[in-house]
Amino acid sequence: MSNIPQELKYTAEHEWVSSVGDASVRIGITDHAQDALGDIVFVNLPTVGSSVVAGQACGEVESTKSVSDLYAPVSGVVVAVNEAVVTSPESINADPYGAGWLFDVSAANPADMDGLLDAAAYAGLLGE
Repeated sequence: MSNIPQELKYTAEHEWVSSVGDASVRIGITDHAQDALGDIVFVNLPTVGSSVVAGQACGEVESTKSVSDLYAPVSGVVVAVNEAVVTSPESINADPYGAGWLFDVSAANPADMDGLLDAAAYAGLLGE
């Protein structure tokens, strides 16, 4: 059974989203995603200052099993990138909701968060 924190929002592509103040949100991949990927060995994140569009690919996570696209859950400008996961991608496996966060976005439309899944809906998507 996956760890699904109640306070976060989720996407069908297995990203989590957390509000970090004002219109900024923090984005990472879920416990389910990191478990399915296996040992993560490389991450390609969007650069600070770049624009991302909700639903569009904006990076990649590579594991010993496969490469998976990262999708932006909201549209906006990237305001921070977790450099620690770039140098130590295995931290995503160890702590996907904490030290393994990926990037922050200043959301162009904070209402984009309203279209995301809550924990119960995400658990239902996983069949849990």
